[in-house]
Amino acid sequence: MRIQLLPDQLISQIAAGEVVERPASALKELLENSLDAGSTEIQVSLLQGGVKQLRVADNGIGIAQDDLVMALTRHATSKIATLDDLEAVASLGFRGEALASIASVSRTQINSRLADAKHAWSIASEGSEISVIAPAALDLGTIIEVNDLYFNTPARRKFLKTESTEFGHCEVVFNRVALSRPDVAFMLQHNGRVLSRYTVSQPAKRFGEVLGAEFAAETIALDETAAGLRLWGVAAKPTFNRYKTDTQYVYVNGRFVRDKLINHAIRQAYQDVLHHDRHPAFVLFIELDPNLVDVNVHPSKTEVRFRDGQAIHRFIFHALHKALASPTGVSNAVTANQAGHNPFVPQPANGLNNASSAYTGYQAQMNLHASEPNQFYQTLFGGLSAKHAADTMQQVNHDELAGIARSEQPYAENSYPLGFALAQIHGVYVLAQNSQGLVVVDMHAAHERIMYEQLKNALDSKSVAMQPLLIPISFNADRLEVATVQEALASPAASLQQLGFDIAILSPSTLAVRAVPSMLQESDAVSLARDVLRDLREYGASRALTERRNELLGTMACHAAVRANRSLSITEMNALLRDMEATERSGMCNHGRPTWFQVSMADLDKMFMRGQ
Repeated sequence: MRIQLLPDQLISQIAAGEVVERPASALKELLENSLDAGSTEIQVSLLQGGVKQLRVADNGIGIAQDDLVMALTRHATSKIATLDDLEAVASLGFRGEALASIASVSRTQINSRLADAKHAWSIASEGSEISVIAPAALDLGTIIEVNDLYFNTPARRKFLKTESTEFGHCEVVFNRVALSRPDVAFMLQHNGRVLSRYTVSQPAKRFGEVLGAEFAAETIALDETAAGLRLWGVAAKPTFNRYKTDTQYVYVNGRFVRDKLINHAIRQAYQDVLHHDRHPAFVLFIELDPNLVDVNVHPSKTEVRFRDGQAIHRFIFHALHKALASPTGVSNAVTANQAGHNPFVPQPANGLNNASSAYTGYQAQMNLHASEPNQFYQTLFGGLSAKHAADTMQQVNHDELAGIARSEQPYAENSYPLGFALAQIHGVYVLAQNSQGLVVVDMHAAHERIMYEQLKNALDSKSVAMQPLLIPISFNADRLEVATVQEALASPAASLQQLGFDIAILSPSTLAVRAVPSMLQESDAVSLARDVLRDLREYGASRALTERRNELLGTMACHAAVRANRSLSITEMNALLRDMEATERSGMCNHGRPTWFQVSMADLDKMFMRGQ
C-alpha cells in the first residue's frame, strides 16, 4: 500500500484521541486556557456529564477578532514562538492542539471580547467546518461552548461511561484546578444545579473547602526553600491516611503533575510513620526555574522531567520529613492556638488553684526528659527514691484532683500540651487531662516511638552505649544464627558493636550475649539478640545498617518499650507524656499506628448530650 498524506480533519481527530480522552480532558484544557488568559473568575456549566454540553466562561483578556480562526487551527498558539520559549515555558498550555482537537470532534462555539474592543466576536465550528466570524454580545473575557462531544466519531463515543461517571471525572479536574489557584473564583454547575462555588481566598481556606474540614484540621503547613527550590503547601498528619491515592495533589510551577520521582520522595518521608499500605494525603506546590524542568513530555502535560532529579528528590524528602518530625507537643500547641477559644472548655481565672500550681511547679523541676531510661523512668527523679517520688506525686495529684472537684475552673497549662496523667486503664492506656479535654495514650506505642527515635539518634551519632552484663547469657543457636555472628564479627563495620551488642560464639551451637545497648538493658537479652540476628541475616549487615536501618531499630525499640498490662505510677505516666512532647513523630509509633487521641470537651458534651 502506498504512503499517503492524511487529511487535516483525520489528523485533528487522531490528535483529539490523545488530548480529549473524555469530557474531563476537554475541561482541563479549557480551564488551563482560562488561567493563562489571566482570569480571576471562571464559571463551568455541564450538561449530561459534559457530553451534551461543556461550557467555560471567564473574565480573562479575551481573544482578538483576527485570532479567532487561528484559535481553532492546529499548532497555533500565543504561548511560545521559539525553542527557547518551549524550554522555559511558564504557561499551562503551549502546544496549540487543545482547541483544534476539541473542535474536530464536537460542535464548538467561541464568544470573546478584548477589554478595549467595541463588542465581542463569535466563531463556531462543526467538526472540520468553521463558520464566518460574527458580532456577539459579551461584557469581557471568553465563553467556549463544546456541544455533542464525539458526535462525528461514534466509535469513540461508545467508550464513554455513564453520565454520573463522566461528571465525576469532570469534578475531579475542576477541584484539581481550583486547588491550584485560590486567587481565582470558581463555580461548577451540572444540569442547571450549582454544586460548587469557591470565592477568592487564602490557600488554607481553599484546601478546606475543596477537600473538607477534616482534612484541613489534620494537616501540617510547610514552606521550605533551598538553592532556588521552594516546596510549600500542606501535608496531612499520618493519622489522616487513605486506602487509595485520591487525596494527593502535587503541582510543579502551578501545573498538576503525576511524577514517580516526587511520589517516591513523599512516600519515603512518610515511611517511618505511615501504617502498612495506607496512603498519605497532601497538597504540595513545587516552584523552580522553568529551565530546570521539561513539561513537554506527554500531550496530557501531567508528566514532567527534571534536569537534576536527585536534587529534587532530596529536597522534597528532607522538607517533608522535617515537617512530619515535629514533636507531639509542638504540633498540638499550634493546633490549639489556631483553634482559638473553645466555648466548651471552661477558662481559668488569673492563675491556677494552689494545688494545681504546686503540681505544675513540681513537674517543671523534675528531669522529665529521659535520656537514659534504663529503669523506665526510675532514674528521672534525682536524689529522690523512686518510691518517695511516686508517693509524693500521687499525693500532689490527689490534692489537685480534689481541688478541681471543688472548683468550677479546671487548670489549663499550655506548657504541657498532653496535660497530666489521671489514671491507667487495664495496663494499656494512660488517661490524661489537658486544657482541651481528655487525652488517651497507648503507652506501649508511645514508648516504642520514644525508644525508636533515641536509637536512631544514637546510631546516627555513633554513640550507642553498651551495657556489659554481669553474667553473660548463653543460649542454643542454630547454624544460621552462629554464621550471622561470624559474619558480623568479621565485618570491618563491626555491625553488632555499632548497635551496642557484644555476642560471642561459645560453640558451633551456642552463643553468649555479653553486652546489650544500655537503653535496652531491661529487655529479654536472648529474644532481643535473636531478632537482631534475624534482621542482620535477612538483609545483610551493611544493608541492615543503611537502607533497612529503620526496620532493624524498630525491632529493637519494640523490645524496649513498656509492655501492656504493666502498672505505671502517676510519676511514670507523666514522664512518658513529657517525653512524647519532646520526641519527633511521637504522634505515631514506628509501625504507623497512632499513639494518642484527643477527646475535646465538646466531644464529651455531645456524648452526654449536655446543652441539648
